[in-house]
Amino acid sequence: MQALLDAIAAMPRPGDAQRLFHGRGGLYPGCEQWSLDAYPPAFVLTSFLPMEEGVLATVGAALQARWAQVAPGEPLCWVFQCRHPDQPETRLMAGEVPDPHAVAEQGARYRVHVLRGQNHGLFLDMAEGRRWVREHVAARRAATGRGPRVLNLFAYTCAFSVAALQGGAAQVVNVDMGRGAIAIGQQNHRLNGLDQGASFLAHDVFTTWGKIGRGGPYDLVIADPPSYQKGSFVATKDYARLMRRLPDLLVPGGHALLCLNAPELGTDFLLQRMREQAPGMRWVERVANPAVFADVDAERSLKVMVFAADGS
Repeated sequence: MQALLDAIAAMPRPGDAQRLFHGRGGLYPGCEQWSLDAYPPAFVLTSFLPMEEGVLATVGAALQARWAQVAPGEPLCWVFQCRHPDQPETRLMAGEVPDPHAVAEQGARYRVHVLRGQNHGLFLDMAEGRRWVREHVAARRAATGRGPRVLNLFAYTCAFSVAALQGGAAQVVNVDMGRGAIAIGQQNHRLNGLDQGASFLAHDVFTTWGKIGRGGPYDLVIADPPSYQKGSFVATKDYARLMRRLPDLLVPGGHALLCLNAPELGTDFLLQRMREQAPGMRWVERVANPAVFADVDAERSLKVMVFAADGS
């Protein structure tokens, strides 16, 4: 675990929410089970294997020593989460987590909940995807003189919607079957002073195409589905169903941002299925992941792919 301790010893005081150590990328042999995230003022240490108390004490001492250097006189707050299926656990190790808890990223603020569930309300590996959306929307608005219309599928807590509206989108339609996630998404909009421009549909995407279609066509469609969630989305069969809808949902020259976080499925999975299901959609680029999420095999890491419809 020396690589993790070295990262802690060198870390600055975090401002934005961010990953600080990414053992899962395989670049630090022996640390593949570890990740360390900052959701200021809290740190979240995650292990995918059960951990002995002595190991946790060593990490806690390292965090305390570094925190005393970068934030002298302030109490340390950190949380441990074990994601091993036989021993799942979330434990407050020191300090007090704010309630409500909001974090910053690229000038936006988002509600998070680091003591509840495995997903904390903001996926840190998607930071560059949110940046791409904000910048793409701003560029499109500047080029056309109007705010783009955006469809955000599998919206979760609607962070993409916040980014799009901050970039100048005229309208964002958010769709997610999780009512709790959508409710947090509405809070995220209020937190950023975005009282207009967004609508929220707490529905299953695949049973709501009629209502979704009536809100279009869209300049940008975003899809960030779970890779495998029974009853919601299974990438190997459901991505094709989604792709074939894109030509009807997009304006000529519109774009689609498709995300896939399945280590066993590479970029070719998305490229091949797009060729089969929507041959009029052209691949544009793969959005780079944050540098801290570097992986020994880029095909195993998060895929964020941009496609453009005919007419671009």
